[in-house]
Amino acid sequence: MPSMFDHATREELIRRIRALTPDTPRAWGKMTAPEMIAHLTDQMSHTLGDVSTTPIRDFRRWPGIKYLAIHVVPWPKGRVVGPPEAFVTKPAEWTNDVNNLVTLVERFGALDPDGQWALHAIFGDMTGRDWGVFCHKHFDHHLRQFGQ
Repeated sequence: MPSMFDHATREELIRRIRALTPDTPRAWGKMTAPEMIAHLTDQMSHTLGDVSTTPIRDFRRWPGIKYLAIHVVPWPKGRVVGPPEAFVTKPAEWTNDVNNLVTLVERFGALDPDGQWALHAIFGDMTGRDWGVFCHKHFDHHLRQFGQ
């Protein structure tokens, strides 16, 4: 599975982010491109431990289900319930929002995957390696949503 810890993978995600415009149409879902950038920014803030999260009791916390959800099963198109912390930021100025997200992605890549990592609100304890795959999968899902 691709990981955001891989430099080339991270650079490709950044290229795809920068290829978007505020009016890029979505292929599914309800978010606009600016809302998606804000959503991914919230997720990265969660990942990096910059914001606290409230654990959600969920079947996806079970080890086997968590593994399948992160590493195996493709994400469905459409609304999947996520933690409230992933939907806090409102879009502001496009260029600043994109640059902020790219900075968070680069910050993530500079961290040690074997270090200490924040809890995921739904999945609970996550290793850096889990976060690397999860972040790539999440970004890829939303970038494909907008044709990238």
